[in-house]
Amino acid sequence: MENDIFAKHATRELSSGGLVLALNTEAKIDAQAEAMLQALHSRSIGGIKSHLKILEEKGAENFMEKFYVGYGHKSIGDCGSVTVFVENLSLLGAKAIQDWRLYSGQEASTRYVDFSKQKFLDPTGTKEGEEILENWRKFYLEAQTPVQEHLKKQFPRKESEDQKIYDKAIIARAFDTTRCFLPAGATTNISWRMNLRQLADELMMLRHHPLEEVQDIAEKTEDALKEMYPQSFGHKRYPETEQYNEFWMKNEYYYQNDNCKDFSLLHDNVDRKMLALYKDAMLKRPAKTELPMAIAECGIVGFEFLLDFGSFRDIQRHRATVQRMPLLTRTHGFNDWYLNSLPIDLKIKAQEFIMLQEKAIEKLGVSKEIEQYYTAIGYNVACRVSGDLKALTYLIELRSTRYVHPTLVAQTLKMIDILKNLFEKDGLVLHLDSEPNMFDVRRGQQDITEK
Repeated sequence: MENDIFAKHATRELSSGGLVLALNTEAKIDAQAEAMLQALHSRSIGGIKSHLKILEEKGAENFMEKFYVGYGHKSIGDCGSVTVFVENLSLLGAKAIQDWRLYSGQEASTRYVDFSKQKFLDPTGTKEGEEILENWRKFYLEAQTPVQEHLKKQFPRKESEDQKIYDKAIIARAFDTTRCFLPAGATTNISWRMNLRQLADELMMLRHHPLEEVQDIAEKTEDALKEMYPQSFGHKRYPETEQYNEFWMKNEYYYQNDNCKDFSLLHDNVDRKMLALYKDAMLKRPAKTELPMAIAECGIVGFEFLLDFGSFRDIQRHRATVQRMPLLTRTHGFNDWYLNSLPIDLKIKAQEFIMLQEKAIEKLGVSKEIEQYYTAIGYNVACRVSGDLKALTYLIELRSTRYVHPTLVAQTLKMIDILKNLFEKDGLVLHLDSEPNMFDVRRGQQDITEK
């Protein structure tokens, strides 16, 4: 019965033991047919009924192969979308897929994954590599109860607070604290929805990714999509383009700055004279409302700062900004917030444990790219974020509330101070949480549950 359920979808096994599944919605008008209809509608006044008749008589396959792939009318690929599910990929693999400005989808949260059983990827396939990963898992699991008890002492339940919601909030905060001990090789699941054009373009880059895991995901995903839509994923590969993409992905993709400061303003390229045209729009903007997209013409502001990789995963979701993918190293140390949030005896134990883990990772003798799998996500990385005022305003208002991880809030508040100093006189108004560091039990309600 299970095989019958999956038979209609295009599936591929990943080398890591994970899965790629291109979803077949069984619609009579699939992604390619929908793209064809929209393309015909843009070139003819015959009406949708006449286009549907052509579709029924000739199908979308030849049309897509001829115009989308053969003639390179890439905009046709924007008119049809597809959903792909990827299972048991590492946190690194998930970030690679999501490092695309038009990515849409969801990723399993570290707050809701049972890491007592979740697979951790070990690229070395050695006893030493497995031992490092399992030691992270053991420490993470053993820390749960003492951290929860510590939080209950710090934030005792008020009489007005529901016990179940309070308990969920404590557990969520404990997960947010202990996630620092998870290695980036821990696996997760993601959904990946984009149009045919964007998927093809991103796969063209991902097949040259520095990590073999990501290369495998890219090749298996493209293969599955060829089964579903052979006319839309049969693009010719040009050697010069492939060589250029390989150069960028293998040599320049990961960002690393060993001299990165805690926080700094990189550049302010906003034209103040042009920004004056938008002063009323900034002054009159109500809360929970975005600035007009046109304000982007005024220029961008860029920041660089240290942030733990766990919280980078949150800020990376703001794809309206330009962000470099940081290389996860141990150069910038373990984020102090996590260690300071532990009960004192556990903090001392954690510091000793981290030192032992660092020595074990060094002994593996692997590249910095592979070391990432064995490095915990509580380590700081160098982050670069650039964006226009619309994108940055949205980011800082959303990521400076009491419901956001404290390590990210801390750096977001620094962005806020700089943007206020730079643009308040030009009319920029920010709608902010008055108590961004407050423990709020309503965080225990931020879940998706089946009723």
